[in-house]
Amino acid sequence: MEKLKAGNKVKLKVERQAPFGYFLSNGEEDVLLHQSEVVGQVKLGQLLEVFLYHDSKNRLAATMLTPKITEGEYKFLTVADVNSRLGVYVDIGIHKDLLVSKDEMPTDKEQWPRAGDILFVGISYDKQGRMLGILGKEENILPLSKEAPPSLVNKFVTGTIYHVFHLGAFLLTEDGYIAFLHRDEAEGYKVRLGEKLKARVKWVRPDGKVNLTLLPKKEERYGRDALLILQHLQSRNGMMPYSDETSPEVLRQKFNLSKAAFKRALGKLLKEGKVYQKDGWTYLKQDQ
Repeated sequence: MEKLKAGNKVKLKVERQAPFGYFLSNGEEDVLLHQSEVVGQVKLGQLLEVFLYHDSKNRLAATMLTPKITEGEYKFLTVADVNSRLGVYVDIGIHKDLLVSKDEMPTDKEQWPRAGDILFVGISYDKQGRMLGILGKEENILPLSKEAPPSLVNKFVTGTIYHVFHLGAFLLTEDGYIAFLHRDEAEGYKVRLGEKLKARVKWVRPDGKVNLTLLPKKEERYGRDALLILQHLQSRNGMMPYSDETSPEVLRQKFNLSKAAFKRALGKLLKEGKVYQKDGWTYLKQDQ
């Protein structure tokens, strides 16, 4: 007979009653069904379908509550609590939450999920056979996804981040599209695992997956960057020692703009006649 194991639904016989619940058996092993885990009426000799887990004392126990996940499944589950030493706990529908180890979490703790976020997880086991949560991978999420149509470009989608790594993050959108947000498209925003995020579709790939951006469209970005330069000029009596010849490092430090973005925005202001340049300086026209 197969050994009883946490994470599974099994049918066990009610062998005897105790002051704190019932002992169930498969004929070889007994497990406790605590009174708090009982749903409805229970009778001796009855065959019950229960879910097995490890209780707070690491003993194999049973519950009649319906779990949100069993072994072999991967689902989006809500984060119930975060423990910086151990990891993240997710609600699986029974009285004991499922621990997703800190080893599964991003190296940067700022990118750890928060209570209320959603993690895509499955069930695994440690060396002692205790049930643990593991983050789902692309092969686990593919069955839940579908290809995005080319018409999705420039439209906004909302999705949940299921994987974070050094280049960015992967999301599954509410419509079932797998999406990638590169860190350069996040405008300096540090995303976190399990976060729900709204972003614009920049590109629909040939395989039906999409690339996202948090940056505004170019024309909108030019206007915003140009306004930033104008505000800087106004704060310096209409002149600044920066031009399209200024080094990229200085422009990034002073304006948080790449040289290409600075030149585009400055070019817009020059074309509109709002500024002029002389000897490496930029000046605000007096009537502005």
